Amino acid sequence: MSFLRVEDVVAGYGAHDEILKQVGISVEPGEIVSILGPNGAGKSTLLKTIAGLVAPRSGTVEFIGGSIAGLRPREVSRRGVVFVPQENNIFPSLTIEENLEIGGHLAKAEYREHLAKVYDRMPDLAARRRLPGGALSGGQRQLLAMAMALMVGPRLMLLDEPTAGLSPTAADDLFGMVSAIRHDGVAIAMVEQNALRSLMVSDRAYILVDGRNARSGAARELAQDADIRRIFLGEA
Repeated sequence: MSFLRVEDVVAGYGAHDEILKQVGISVEPGEIVSILGPNGAGKSTLLKTIAGLVAPRSGTVEFIGGSIAGLRPREVSRRGVVFVPQENNIFPSLTIEENLEIGGHLAKAEYREHLAKVYDRMPDLAARRRLPGGALSGGQRQLLAMAMALMVGPRLMLLDEPTAGLSPTAADDLFGMVSAIRHDGVAIAMVEQNALRSLMVSDRAYILVDGRNARSGAARELAQDADIRRIFLGEA
């Protein structure tokens, strides 16, 4: 039984808008899996389809043996799958702790336990917990968005371009947090434009082109592939 299994998924945003064309990926417990590809390849649409924000027209989306295809986002979250969008992922006018309280609204009974774990994992947020989210830097906002997702106690986290717009130092910090979260037992599927850096922290990767699977394999092997380095890094 696969942890997450997506198979032959077709999905889009309109009646005749087919962005995903029989895409398939899998994620196993404790894995970091990168989803790479050019702009318009369908990477973010794939995450949104898994998260319940886009309904698949056909295909399979299963999590721990049960179908989550077409479920509402709230129900997908209840099953243990959380989605962190690239933008508009925190409430800037609310304090850090108020953001975390909203993040944990589906797991109210475990709120204190989850809050303590988040603050232990991210002490900078604990130290600033009374500051509004809008006062944080871009990297800190992304960490807060991930912390809000952790408040549900997820089994799988879906990250949509978490390092977009961040400085190299902030991106390194965020990738470090991704690795730390994985070691806490949360599997991660991550869409990233920073292909090489993403591959270096991942176990496996999928490359999408025009809404279809183009390549897949062990992340370190793909990172050394001459064609991959030429396409994503501009190497001759």
